[in-house]
Amino acid sequence: MSAPLKDFASLTLLRQQLKVQQEARAAAEVERQARARLAAIEADLFRHSIGQVAPLTIPEKFLLQPQRPDPIARQHLADEQAALAESLSDDFSIETLLDTDAELSYARSSITADTVRKLRRGHWVIQSQLDLHGMRTDEAREALSEYLHAVCRRGLRCVRIIHGKGLGSINKQPVLKGKVRNWLVQKDEVIAFCQAKASDGGSGALVVLLKAHT
Repeated sequence: MSAPLKDFASLTLLRQQLKVQQEARAAAEVERQARARLAAIEADLFRHSIGQVAPLTIPEKFLLQPQRPDPIARQHLADEQAALAESLSDDFSIETLLDTDAELSYARSSITADTVRKLRRGHWVIQSQLDLHGMRTDEAREALSEYLHAVCRRGLRCVRIIHGKGLGSINKQPVLKGKVRNWLVQKDEVIAFCQAKASDGGSGALVVLLKAHT
């Protein structure tokens, strides 16, 4: 009979242990629920104390870069300074410098008469031209100066300047015709010029011979 009594005692002990565990779990659950209720009460109190809230809006991020200064066109500045140094005057007159031929030719003192004859006959091929038709005096003066500077940089020798015959101007007078001649004489790179042949514009244009650049 000792064995059954021992088994019964073990079973009784097991039941007591299970009961203790259940009671512990129940107590833990009660405590958890109590903490949860307390947290809810505190949350309600906090919400009531601060009122309605809205989430903060986060602005888009922009990468600010400092504005870079415009590049300095050093060659352009140099060209402008050169143009200013070589500015043309309307007060200059070449009437006494022109030959008395029908083409009103001009040549620097270092240029031979044979060179002028060759220029009249079209010995040099016209490599480029500038048309000043319809321009005001100031526009034409600036355009001519810039054009001569550009063609000399390209190494051209012979160009045509079209100043027009004045048919569309007041009193039918060729306003630019005389001015262009005066301007050309003031340019060091111009060594000679003459009226163009009829096929190249006649009295409405000049053929200009420029210095050779080595």
